[in-house]
Amino acid sequence: MGESMMTALEARDQPYLFKLKLSKNVKRHIGRIFREAGWSDAGQGWEGKDGELLLTGWEAKRRVVVLRRALKGEVMMAGEDDGQPWLGFIEADRKAGKQITGYEYAVLVTNTDYEILSLGQLYRDRADAENAFDELKNQWGWGGFTTHDLHRCQLAARTVALVYNWWSLFVRLANPESRLEAITSRPWLMASVGRRTEHAGQTTIILTGLHAHFEKARAALMRVSTLLQGWSAQAAEQLATTTVWLRVCDHLKRLLATIGPPPTHRLLENHANGSG
Repeated sequence: MGESMMTALEARDQPYLFKLKLSKNVKRHIGRIFREAGWSDAGQGWEGKDGELLLTGWEAKRRVVVLRRALKGEVMMAGEDDGQPWLGFIEADRKAGKQITGYEYAVLVTNTDYEILSLGQLYRDRADAENAFDELKNQWGWGGFTTHDLHRCQLAARTVALVYNWWSLFVRLANPESRLEAITSRPWLMASVGRRTEHAGQTTIILTGLHAHFEKARAALMRVSTLLQGWSAQAAEQLATTTVWLRVCDHLKRLLATIGPPPTHRLLENHANGSG
């Protein structure tokens, strides 16, 4: 992250948390503190250590936190040096009594005073948030349009974002166990031929699958259909209680965030007549 950006945020007292590029000076810092004591738990197998660093181009020292996590299992690395392929193995040599451990690591820079455990979780949350933008750009074409007309660009971007939101909610209703990206969910749920029929005032859509996993997809689509029909009956216009959209949002909140339904308000008791 550039000096100008961090300086501007510091001037506004705006907290920030960035990941540093692993430059030579950053790697030297890791080497200096790697075998020191005082590494703290950073969650999910990570451990971290505080420090200060003044990099080239920075006007002052800043707080940096080195995170590391030991790799599990045997690791093999492959590469090429001057046209010659090579292999490297990281494994435990029990006969010689030596333990060779590989690590994955990251270095964060921040102007906050959060403890290392909180910073580790904040960084993991930040990385998860970036996955949505990666999916929007690479699977929905959010970055695939540019014109000199700003209004058209904004309209296209908002349309893509709206469809992305709708599809994400629809797929989570269909597959509540886990989140599916568009690259897998669209072929799974959309590779079908639909035929609409009408009888006795009712419209029916018949889907014919085009892939081997259609039975699972049909069960998921039937689950969504059942949910929407039930919510539609509960949100009938004459009841004037809530909308289908609010029912969907309430269901997903309970499912994903384990947020319970709103409390039920009891009617005031009629003390004058001695009845409730």
